[in-house]
Amino acid sequence: MRDYQLTDWLPTTKKEVELRKWDELDVILFSGDAYVDHPSFGAAVIGRLLESEGLRVAIVPQPNWRDDLRDFKKLGKPRLFFGVSAGAMDSMINHYTANKRLRSDDAYTPDSRNDMRPDRPSIVYTNILKELYPDVPVLLGGIEASLRRITHYDYWDDKLRKSILVDSKADLLIYGMGEKPLKAIVNTLKEGKSFDQLTNIPQTAYLSKDTIRNENDITLFSHEDCLQDKLKQAKNFKVVEEQSNKMNAARIVQDCEGFQVVINPPYPPMTEKEIDASFDLPYTRLPHPKYKGKHIPAFEMIKFSVNMHRGCFGGCAFCTISAHQGKFIASRSKKSILNEVKQITEMPGFKGYLSDLGGPSANMYAMKGKDLTVCEKCARPSCIHPKVCKNLNNDHSALLDIYKAVDALPKIKKSFIGSGVRYDMLLHDNKNERLNKVSEKYTQELIRNHVSGRLKVAPEHTSDKVLNCMRKPAFNQFYQFKKIFDEINKKDGLKQQLIPYFISSHPACSEIDMAELAATTKNMGFNLEQVQDFTPSPMTLATEMYYTGYHPYTLERVYTARTKEQKLAQRQFFFWYNKDYQPQILRTLRKLRREDLIKRLFGK
Repeated sequence: MRDYQLTDWLPTTKKEVELRKWDELDVILFSGDAYVDHPSFGAAVIGRLLESEGLRVAIVPQPNWRDDLRDFKKLGKPRLFFGVSAGAMDSMINHYTANKRLRSDDAYTPDSRNDMRPDRPSIVYTNILKELYPDVPVLLGGIEASLRRITHYDYWDDKLRKSILVDSKADLLIYGMGEKPLKAIVNTLKEGKSFDQLTNIPQTAYLSKDTIRNENDITLFSHEDCLQDKLKQAKNFKVVEEQSNKMNAARIVQDCEGFQVVINPPYPPMTEKEIDASFDLPYTRLPHPKYKGKHIPAFEMIKFSVNMHRGCFGGCAFCTISAHQGKFIASRSKKSILNEVKQITEMPGFKGYLSDLGGPSANMYAMKGKDLTVCEKCARPSCIHPKVCKNLNNDHSALLDIYKAVDALPKIKKSFIGSGVRYDMLLHDNKNERLNKVSEKYTQELIRNHVSGRLKVAPEHTSDKVLNCMRKPAFNQFYQFKKIFDEINKKDGLKQQLIPYFISSHPACSEIDMAELAATTKNMGFNLEQVQDFTPSPMTLATEMYYTGYHPYTLERVYTARTKEQKLAQRQFFFWYNKDYQPQILRTLRKLRREDLIKRLFGK
């Protein structure tokens, strides 16, 4: 492990700027997270990328917004722009539970303090900067901005909110993974153009008073229309989701309060060379020294893990990954991955165990369409639902090669897969015997050599009706995978656990569905622990169903538990084995006239 100096991190204070002998900063970044100089933390990635473009960059992590605003003033004005990000999570999900209770901890804050960022930092920070420095442009990015770039339902306010561009007053918004649009912005500014001329950068959004509409533009129902008619909001969502996941997307325009929100189409997926360049930037991979002696849970969780790819073609209805990262997979090279693993082996505290070789879904590395001209015409939000696309090459060979190469490194004792695994792809009949044998080999390799005692999978529900609404595979595939898992464990004398994740109160789910889930999982020997109540997060299919009552693709009505009482009535079934819940469960099932389920859960 090399001996780092304070100047190996991007500066966070005036003193650190002076140590670099800089008399001016080009860009100042404000982040809702603590500054961890690691490729899993967005502010670090953006800071290092700007640095690689020859700019002088500083980061102000978790500025105090409640005092005299000295954190917003201490570094003065940047030459080019301020950058603002709420952090690695939407702040409202970070702050509140599904029951809208304030969380007691924040994983992205030193010692888990829960009071180091405001609700909606994207708006709060940008408003402060606009008040203090009205002539300096503000560039907004991160997942909170990305998921709120258009009229969206906000669960915590229980209403539709305008594009975050309107409330924040930011000059430009980057959505999705920011490297490509950011480089284009910097290069355009270097050419001498002003910030208000940045209207044609892909994967950005901005406000306009006089947009000249092109014939290929898609005009959404206005914000005001959506306030009046939920069906129009549902129809808008379908357009936005499809265009966000197309190779050749259209520009989207939405009217709001006399402005137009203009969303330029996204960039193509990053090439291997481009994504390698981002991960190979000179990160220290450590928290800034200002946090010495403090515990940052999010860092501890990922410090000995490697992210091998971005994107997810699962398209799960409740998940924000495809809305932010897109459905097309951008994979790193084997060389880049092995270099990062070697760096990890030199980190303090490393004992030979990699916690994860994964990605948004662990087993999508290097996968794409066999014929990309087919993908270019595709508007499907998922490549594997309702069934696996015939054009998808789901060859697991590259993954097996990476696992073998990593495990052969001298300082690696074991590499685990901590990310969720899509077992439906492992069970899929490819009509190609070689690919089927590779899937079988991958399954065996995964279970025998890469499980740290517990393997996480996410069936999410047992009802096929609910699973179809979730864009998840039928539950019988979980049975199949569990059977394989148990057989390999028995044959090899392993005592590993399969840990399934489940969700209650998802759109289309009823109390009967939850009671059936309880009875089914009891029969399989599970006392469920990895469970959650559905939380409507911005810009997901499930959230639109929750708010509008319609399925945006079929426009059919969808029942959803909405009140606290309805949600608790569903959630209780997860804990049928807890005696505190049993009296209420019995009352509910008798009321529903389902004595058969009483018998299945509690016997006579």
